[in-house]
This record gives sequence, C-alpha cells and structure tokens, in this order.
Amino acid sequence: MTMRASRRQAPWLVAFLLLGRPAAAQTPVGARLAILQAEDRRAVTPHDLAVIRGGVHSGDADVASTAVRALGRLERPALMADIMPSLKHPALEVRAEAANALGQAAAGWKLHPPAGALAPIVHALAARLDVESEADVRSAICQTLGRLPYTTGAEVSTVERTLLDDASRNPTVTDRLGVAAGFEALVRRQRKLQPPGAAAITALTDLSTLRPAEAASGARVRRLALEALITAGAADAAVVQRAVQDPDAQVRRLAMRAAGTPATEGASNDHDGSEMPPALKAGLADDSAMVRLEAVRGLPNTMGDHACAALVTAAKDRDTQVDLVALDQLAKCGSSADAVAALERTVDDLSQAGEPRGWHRAAHALVALATASRAKAQAALPQFAGSRVWQLRMYAARAAAILDDRAALEKFAADDDDNVCEAAIDGLVKAAGHRDDGVYVAALTRHGHQAQRAAALALAGTPAPDAAVPALKSALQRLEDEGFDNSHDARAAIAGTLEKLGAPVTPRKGHVPPPSADLNGDDLRRLASPRARVTIRGVGVFDLALFTNEAPATVLRFVHLAETGYYNGLTFHRIVPNFVIQGGSPGASEYIGDSWFMRDELGLWPHVRGAVGISTRGRDTGDAQIFIDTVDNPRLDHDYTVFAQVLNGIEIVDRILEGDVIERIDIIP
Repeated sequence: MTMRASRRQAPWLVAFLLLGRPAAAQTPVGARLAILQAEDRRAVTPHDLAVIRGGVHSGDADVASTAVRALGRLERPALMADIMPSLKHPALEVRAEAANALGQAAAGWKLHPPAGALAPIVHALAARLDVESEADVRSAICQTLGRLPYTTGAEVSTVERTLLDDASRNPTVTDRLGVAAGFEALVRRQRKLQPPGAAAITALTDLSTLRPAEAASGARVRRLALEALITAGAADAAVVQRAVQDPDAQVRRLAMRAAGTPATEGASNDHDGSEMPPALKAGLADDSAMVRLEAVRGLPNTMGDHACAALVTAAKDRDTQVDLVALDQLAKCGSSADAVAALERTVDDLSQAGEPRGWHRAAHALVALATASRAKAQAALPQFAGSRVWQLRMYAARAAAILDDRAALEKFAADDDDNVCEAAIDGLVKAAGHRDDGVYVAALTRHGHQAQRAAALALAGTPAPDAAVPALKSALQRLEDEGFDNSHDARAAIAGTLEKLGAPVTPRKGHVPPPSADLNGDDLRRLASPRARVTIRGVGVFDLALFTNEAPATVLRFVHLAETGYYNGLTFHRIVPNFVIQGGSPGASEYIGDSWFMRDELGLWPHVRGAVGISTRGRDTGDAQIFIDTVDNPRLDHDYTVFAQVLNGIEIVDRILEGDVIERIDIIP
C-alpha cells in the first residue's frame, strides 16, 4: 500500500483545515467551504454549480478533490463531462476522486442509462487505466468500472476483459484489491444480464487464494473475490476448503456461507444430509464467533432435519449472538422432540427476563417455538403479554402473528409502546385483514411514526373508505403541521393509501432549515481530526475516528447532536448478526430519528468491518440514526455514507445486544 493509500485509509490523521485565519473566498479554506456549502444545498442554483465547477480548476489539490467529489455526489450524469478531465489531474488524489465521482454521477440514471451513454465513460476510464502510474488510482478506476449501470451483455463482457487485463499487468495488493472490488460489484449487479466467464472465475479463484506473504494485507482482496465467487455460484469444494483454513476470520466466515449453500456444498460433497459437511463442522468449532454464527445459519440448508441436534448444542454457545441465531434456526426443527423441548425450556426460563440484557433468549425462543410447535407456543404466550419489558411484548406480538392469534394481536395493538403496536398490526393484516380496520384507524392517532405507517398500509383497499379516509387525512394533516422530515415514511404511506382509496392528496413537504447551517469554518477547523468516545451502558466503551475530510456535513451534524446530548439514553434497536447494528432512534425504530434529514456524502471509504454509516431509506433521508458494519458489507458501498471508523473497542461493538443503551457520546477534538 502506498503512502497516499494509507493517508486515505486513516483520514483522522489528516488536518485539512488547519489555517488559523478567517475563511475567505480567495483562500483554499474559503473556497473549500464555499464548495461544501454549495454541495450541501445540492447545487440547485446556477451560482452554486458555478462555485463547484470553479473549484475543479483550482490549483489547490484539496479544493479540486472536494469539487470533483461534490460533482459526483450530485448524481447528475450531465456533469460527467466536467469530471472526466480530472482523470488527468497532476494530483493522484484528485484522479482517484474523479474515477469514483464518475461512478457516483452515473447513479443518477437509476440503472437505466440511455443507449450508448456509458461507452465514452468506459472508454475514458479504460484509457486512463492503460497509462496510470499510481496503483491507488488504478484501483479506484477498476472499482468504478465494476459498478456502472450496464444494460447489455456486451458492455459487461468488455469491462470483464478490462479488469482481467489490469489484473495480469499490475500485481500489487492495491491493484488486486481494485480488481476484486470491481468484479464483486460487476457480478453482484450484472450476473443476470451476463454471468462471469470462465476466465473471470479463474481470476477470482486466484484472487481468493491465500498468499502467505500477504496474509493480512491481502485479506480484503480474498474476501471480495470470495464474495464474487459465492454470488456467481462458483465457490466449489476446493475454494471452500482453502477458505476454511484462511487466517482471516472474515474469509472463514464467507467459507461458511459458501458451505451452507446447497448448490455449492451439495454439488461438491457426497453426503445425504445425515452427516455434517466438513466445512461446517470446522466452522462450528472455530474460535471466531462470526464464523460459528455463519456455520449455524448454514446447517438447516445442508442437513435438513439432521441439523437439529447440532443447533440444540449451538444454542448454548458462549457468544450470545451465536446462541440467539441458533434459537432462531430451531424454528425449522418442529419434527425434533429434543429441539422443541430445548425451545420450551428456554421460553419457560424467565429468571433473567426482567434484566436489560437478559430477555433475549426467551424472546427469540418464543418466536421460534411458534413455528416449531404452535400448541406449546400458544400455551406460553400469555406469560409474555404483561411483561414490563416492551421488547418481550413485541416479540410476543410477532409470535402471535405466526400463530394467527387475532385476540392476542388486538390486545398488543393497544399496547402503550408503538413498536409493539406496529408488530401487532403487521400480524393482524394476515390474521384478520379488514375485519380489524377499526384497530388500524385507532392507531393513526398514535404518536409513533412506525405505528402510523403500519396502520396506513393496513387500510389500503379497505371496504369502508368512509371511515378510513377522514382518519387518514387527519393523521396526514397533523404530521404536515408538525413539519418534520422524520415523518416522511408515515406521510408517504398515508398518501399512498389515500390514493388507492380514490382520495388523492398532494402532501406538503416539511419545513427544512437551511442545510448549510452546520457547515462553518470554525467547526471545520476545530473538528479537523476528531474522535468520538461511545459508552454503552453495562457493556463498555469504543472510540470512533470521525472523517471530517470525507463527510464534513455528516460529521458536524453528528458532533452537534452528540455534544447536545441527543444520543444519551437512546438504544441500539436493530441487531443483524454478521451484518450491522443500528441505533440512535428516539423511538427505537428505523422510522423515527432526528427531525431533519441530512444529505448523503458517499465517498471512497468502503463499508468494512467497523465502518460507521448513516441509515437512510432513499437518497438524502438520513435522520442521524447510525449503524456499524460488523463485517465487510461491499453491497452497501456508494449507497450509504461512511462518516467514521471504529478506532478501538470493536470487541465491545460485537457484544452489543438489541436494546443496549448509549450512555453518552463524548467528542474529542
């Protein structure tokens, strides 16, 4: 890895605004701030666009990088012509940003570019690849080539050959990382249009193979290549066996994913499901919890009913996340008396259910039991209905939904907690349909956006529009009068249902404060290279390096909220093992965050393990809810802002359970 690559991968070391004098338009600091503010306004005026375009031609590399990045983030394909000349900029960081910006600008086509529109972009990138002397820039070019929205098999084949040529010419780790990332995106996005050819599979197999001298530095290359092979259905027995023995835990985790896919393991091993596949057997004994967890997920896929005994054992794993996933998987073991008995014992053991970190096993077991043994789950359900832990009541509502228990669901729909209500309404839609329209209408008066949204969706197609339409309009009026961005999903659901009921409305937009208010020179200088210290109640502390250079608007909003105590007392409400943890919602729901949306700041930093992003439901809809990648998630790259990276304490992140409380977040400038 070159020094420049290291600089990009440790931006907390970069103080890009260290000048002490006031920012002025003629200084690099002032020019950069003006560009950031224009980008923050999404360059809706000719003046803003002129400010950004002017920055592209700046003699200062930081200003030029900021401007090129901003043009890409606007996601306007017409601006590609402004970006392309920067592929030849003297500064390598500007060239790398230009390559990435072309890919981001192409996202404005929404996967449907005009015929032939991509040809000049691909040609320009490939031509630069032929002459580019810096591996970092070549890597960025390869990644962009892989993610462009191709529409023909011929285009995909051309890019595949280009990536293969670069792999043969440039053997550095950085080059191979770019090729692997390019192929991962290309295969994931285009496999239905044009599956990878034999030469590509051979190259990916080579990239996925351990080179002892690069055990650590080449780990991400192997992960990306293996991701591509799994997506293509080409991770054969030899690939899996090598990956099982890899020193990198994430590679071994991916080996479990491949081994747990019937088409892969079943084709490469002669077993009838009565014996555990060797790869999964090794995975269950792995030292890493993420590997054991993925092995547990794969057991039912390859062993069927024979997996149940192993799942019962895994439900006693020393790691809570592995334990909970095993309990979830036992839902598929209704024919196993031992499995059902294990679930029943877990449901009945409520000795720790009243503790903040003690309710999870019983909750997961109850939902699994509802599928494995309806009668036993039905008998156990009442003891959860009155729990003082709302999460237990929410899981009970989910179990009642599986059981089609309309009476229980109606009680849960009247619960004081909006998350319990939401789960109950989702279940009532299936159990009662429009016979419970009165329940849905009542839920429209609740405060929680998640409950309002669920109720609005449930009323679509109601046979009694005369009762539903006034309630829907009243709820929409109330949300519009509040004027907050964070009710967007509820408002959209209400408007959509009104449209279906023949009573269309034109929703008003919430009042959005000036988006550039957080972007000021003083804070950018103060927070040139900050850290955030996150304290989780009863769990521990971890530190984040904040990327002010790459995501300044996001960092400043996060810092402002943290310094005013916004996050104190909020929870991590969404835990998806071997994917992400998400938190920072006042309502412990993805549908309730900070009142005002923030814009996306999509950049070069990838969604690797420990990356911290902003949750969104569409472009520029971030409401300050954060998520942390617990494994590499390349499918999130270029779609979700990365504004920080876990600096230390990743083992604390791994221990976080659903409902764990953020005690406080301290900013260390």
